[in-house]
Amino acid sequence: MNYIAVDFEWNQNPYGKEAGNKRLPFEIIEIGAVKLDEHAKIIDRFDAVICPRVYKTLHWLTTEMTGFTEESLSKGVPFDQAALDFLLWCGEDYMLCTWGNLDLLEFQRNLKYYKILDLLEGPVTYLNLQKIFKKFYSREHAVCALETAVDFFGIKKDKVFHRAIDDAVYTAQIFEKMDRKKVLDNYTVDYYQYPTLRKDEIQLYYSDYSKYISRGFRTKEAAMGDKKVIQVCCYRCRQEAERKVDWFASKTRNHYCIAYCPIHGYLRAKIKLKKTDDNKVIAIKTVRPAGEEVIRKILEIKKDVTQKRRERRSHGDKESGDL
Repeated sequence: MNYIAVDFEWNQNPYGKEAGNKRLPFEIIEIGAVKLDEHAKIIDRFDAVICPRVYKTLHWLTTEMTGFTEESLSKGVPFDQAALDFLLWCGEDYMLCTWGNLDLLEFQRNLKYYKILDLLEGPVTYLNLQKIFKKFYSREHAVCALETAVDFFGIKKDKVFHRAIDDAVYTAQIFEKMDRKKVLDNYTVDYYQYPTLRKDEIQLYYSDYSKYISRGFRTKEAAMGDKKVIQVCCYRCRQEAERKVDWFASKTRNHYCIAYCPIHGYLRAKIKLKKTDDNKVIAIKTVRPAGEEVIRKILEIKKDVTQKRRERRSHGDKESGDL
């Protein structure tokens, strides 16, 4: 298998988000990628500058960060051609590597906008090196920019940042420095192309947590009413755990639960409900171990939510009494 370290640069509406195209908030203007063999050695490179069709005027931040001008982009190729060339260049047996999760999300949005999303079969399994770096190498860094990891590993900064091909090279060099087993054991599944059937729902188990990605539901209520969505299984023995603090919604709209596995102890489960581009709702559930501090925080969140609910109910009763 080859690994493809890829980076994308994009432009956005220079007049603000509200004036932009809702189906394409960010338009890709450069694809840069580096192909690595099974030993993480660079064997090939790909770079394509893209002529924009949606946002032909550059946002000032795009120009400042990338150095592109409208004139230089006008000489680029159409996105659909660049995307096809890139995916053909990737070959048959490969795994994408990115710095963060936004690149792959926006790439798929661009593919969908140009009606060629079928070129990249999803849900896409990939390596999010930023997430892995934060987990194993530099937890004290609140912001994990690409340059942070470059400095951490002592990689020579002989290229600019915020150009796709150069950032892809840096990403490849970071991949080479990382412990390969840690990286490959912590792969990620992107859910922009979410499961549509129950049989295709995704269940992932890692050494310290598990992750579940549901199929699409019509409403949030339908998602939280599904037995599999709200079921809590131990991330270690994979047996169903007993819910001690049942699911409740926090003020951030995440749902939490405390469960107990008789073999491995208390667990904290969290469900994030995400609305898709086609107005479906998917549930992303994670299950992690829960020590005393975690349990205390969850109970505090539940107490706060319950108190605010009572206050709203009391306020509503008073208003009704005044009528």
